[in-house]
Amino acid sequence: MQDVELAAPAAPAGAFEIAREIVLAAGAILRDKVQTERRIDFKGEVDLVTDADRASEALIASRLREEFPGHRLIGEEGSRSETAESDAPFVWIFDPLDGTTNYAHGYPHFAVSLALRWNDVGLIGLVYDPMRDELFAAERGKGATLNGKPMHVSAIDSLVSALLATGFSYNLAERAENELIWRDFLLSSQGPRRDGAAALNLAYVAAGRLDGFWERPLEVWDMAAGAILIEEAGGKVSNYANGPFDPFSRQCMSSNGHLHELMLEIIWRHEPPAEAVQG
Repeated sequence: MQDVELAAPAAPAGAFEIAREIVLAAGAILRDKVQTERRIDFKGEVDLVTDADRASEALIASRLREEFPGHRLIGEEGSRSETAESDAPFVWIFDPLDGTTNYAHGYPHFAVSLALRWNDVGLIGLVYDPMRDELFAAERGKGATLNGKPMHVSAIDSLVSALLATGFSYNLAERAENELIWRDFLLSSQGPRRDGAAALNLAYVAAGRLDGFWERPLEVWDMAAGAILIEEAGGKVSNYANGPFDPFSRQCMSSNGHLHELMLEIIWRHEPPAEAVQG
């Protein structure tokens, strides 16, 4: 992983500014539609998709194809590259509406998430909350910002002083396992939150509003942008075994760095990894 990172190029010229324009435009679609009558379909028993998801994704995919025809695309609602080679190193990963269930109920906690990766290295990450007009942004090696101002993870170093967050599986049968870990954190921290938007949870860790976030299973578009934000804000992101983070692994353990091993110790009570990496 380190060799790959050393060889990674900078993001293409102008890519960050274009990505910023795209997430702001997609967020405007979500904001304009949230109080209107919406079409809601089901992808699973409790997994929703709305007309706003699709409209936001169409805008994002169209702009990315126009600006970066040689890059791959991975969008939650099925957008893929039309001209890029299947092994093209640059890939845009996006969630046009993270927090769809919230959105469908008019609960104003959702975001647009967009990331650019080069092979295994994150280059750009943006998470935009259109209801609060908050843009969390990072570019590899340049730090992380909130509405243009530098942001950093918190300095909390004890669980009893920590505010944490997680999410539960769309598979109702898996939620009992999620609940066991939740219960232990409920008894050992200031309190876990479950607000239904993983990308915003990760952005909040980067901004120091949350001290840690864990969840499994997640999808690549839930994590790709937020992970870059946390790393550039001085935090840590890993898998559940405390190994290198892989956004395609469907698992995310993130923190301000100080709490990482403390949080993993609790998770390992219920989901012990085959091989754990200490430190």
